[in-house]
Amino acid sequence: MRIGVIGAGVMGSGIAQTCAQAGYETVGFDTSAEAVERAGELVRTGRYGFDRAVARGKIERGDADAALERLAFTTDLDAAAQAGLVIECVPEDLALKLSVFRDLDARAPADAILASNTSGFPLAAIAGVTSRPERVVVWHWESPPPVMRFAEIVRTPETGDAAIERVCEVARACGKNPVVVNDSPMHWGFVANRIYAAMLREAGAVVGEGVASHEEINQLMVDCFNWPVGPFAMVKGASSGWKE
Repeated sequence: MRIGVIGAGVMGSGIAQTCAQAGYETVGFDTSAEAVERAGELVRTGRYGFDRAVARGKIERGDADAALERLAFTTDLDAAAQAGLVIECVPEDLALKLSVFRDLDARAPADAILASNTSGFPLAAIAGVTSRPERVVVWHWESPPPVMRFAEIVRTPETGDAAIERVCEVARACGKNPVVVNDSPMHWGFVANRIYAAMLREAGAVVGEGVASHEEINQLMVDCFNWPVGPFAMVKGASSGWKE
């Protein structure tokens, strides 16, 4: 199956990289030629790119090169939309996402599944602007996509079982652990981000009370709960990328 990824930022480039490594022909799209060039660099030489993975013994050089052969980034939207699964990964702006899904609905094959990587906008709203609500899902990834096993798959009562099963199949092929949950249009965040937001509110209160600094809270949470990073570091990494 061919996979299209719409948006080539930190998340989009990582999602495209992961899909290509799983064996899927993958096309990543962005409106910006600069973003397309940067995405190519990230998947090759970034902290979680193929070169580092080879150096750490996570993947063989031949497998990395084969994955790169399956992966392309482009400014041609139709090239990414002509796929069996299209994953939207544009900024968290509901109006923008709705516009993208209207466009994808018109461009993608009639039997294509359209997936949004939204962190919490209602699936019902996104699917509602298409002519194929039974084939629209949320596949919420976490940063960095090549590493995190998280796969929050969201459905509504209209979502078809076949679409859910297909997305879960692709997620497992990508090394993820898909968990299917229900849409919650009265709340932002589905499961993971609703709980994470509550944790961030409390962490912010701790800082505001002068109990501990951002850095101290990050370290305490890593040491206590074996998190890979602390709550404030997670926000920074998800928004601006993972540095050395």
